[in-house]
Amino acid sequence: MAVTFDGKLVVAISSRALFDFEEENRVFEHAGDDAYMQLQLERLEIAAKRGVAFPLVQKLLAFNTAETHLVEVVILSKNDPVSGLRVFRSAKGAGLRLERGVFTRGRHAYHYLEALKANLFLSTNEDDVRGALEAGFPAARVYPDSVAAAARHAEEVRIAFDGDAVLFSDEAEQVFQRQGLDAFQQHETEHALRPLPPGPFKPLLEALHRLQTAAASPVKVRTALVTARSAPAHERAVRTLMQWKVAVDEAMFLGGLEKGPFLAAFAPDIFFDDQRGHVESAKRHVATGHVPFGVANRKRIG
Repeated sequence: MAVTFDGKLVVAISSRALFDFEEENRVFEHAGDDAYMQLQLERLEIAAKRGVAFPLVQKLLAFNTAETHLVEVVILSKNDPVSGLRVFRSAKGAGLRLERGVFTRGRHAYHYLEALKANLFLSTNEDDVRGALEAGFPAARVYPDSVAAAARHAEEVRIAFDGDAVLFSDEAEQVFQRQGLDAFQQHETEHALRPLPPGPFKPLLEALHRLQTAAASPVKVRTALVTARSAPAHERAVRTLMQWKVAVDEAMFLGGLEKGPFLAAFAPDIFFDDQRGHVESAKRHVATGHVPFGVANRKRIG
């Protein structure tokens, strides 16, 4: 009988998001693919250091037991297959049970997300992330220099989301960009009872909700909405989640306050935001993923 990922949370992750390959990547940038591959082969027996998304993957895999397999993590990498040997060997040495990987040697890897039915793609390559988002998959560019706060809550997977252009569409953000804060507040008050269209990360929130309500596990899921919205614009966000029949455990309506200190208090395994300014604030405190989606990112394309 064929293996199926139906009903599972499927995370596709690049090798640089999972492991610290920054030194090796500098060799690639300065000396090219062959030199990089040779270095990885020479270091085959040297375990790679943990990367920014390693704690998240470690916690997610802890949902799997001998009886129940709820999470699948697949390496999806622009590395070559030889370098993939070191990735799998480092994963085994770190106690991560990873069995599947796709290595494309420089070609875009996101084309395989459909075959994987992925709920999330994490990569350090922005072009791959943009391609994944355009194809309809939740995806974020992770920053290797982000601070990891995962150790503070060893038995909880904690994930924080921005609202507009992440969980929700950028409909309201477009009003803000064109007409300013007062028009945004008025627009959201007038449309408080009309749910926002979904953003790119709605499928991930839904998958996490299913994981939250699955069979008993030593690991729990806790989610947070961390948004620049404030009252009265908060109501539409809350009502949208209610209409979707998914919930977040915490909600922070910050009204322009810097997000970083609040994220430091929540200590998520990863935080997702479309605004580069918020990403810069967040990554000083927690592992952070930039979602290059929506009106705030369009002018950077091309």
